[in-house]
Amino acid sequence: MRLRAVDVVDVFVYLVVLALFVQVFPDIIAESFVVSLLTAVLFKVALEVIAFLKSGILARVRAARTRVGTVLHAATLLLLGAGSKFLILWLTDVLFGDAVHLGGFFSVTLLIATLMLARIGLRLLVDRAWPPDGSA
Repeated sequence: MRLRAVDVVDVFVYLVVLALFVQVFPDIIAESFVVSLLTAVLFKVALEVIAFLKSGILARVRAARTRVGTVLHAATLLLLGAGSKFLILWLTDVLFGDAVHLGGFFSVTLLIATLMLARIGLRLLVDRAWPPDGSA
């Protein structure tokens, strides 16, 4: 795995989004710039892993030959979608303790949805190889 320029830009976009959320939502707290930057790096790593897992499960949903298989894989996808928010909350708590507070499930869901939208927008602006199927 190699670090690309777009990955670094992702981290900076995540940093900006996190800083905006800290300013707008009083229940989201990051004590310093360095902590915010490290949190943005955590978001980048976690969201890349989650996106990779989701794409694999989505491929299984599409490839399922039975209705039971489709439902089972779709349920797994929904579980990962909800569970990923709790995973990010837990990782943030373990790594940063009281220095970062992302609010509750709904505020972190809004934050992550905004991060993912920012990532998609960034890819559309910067990375000419995205979307991966070449349908840009």
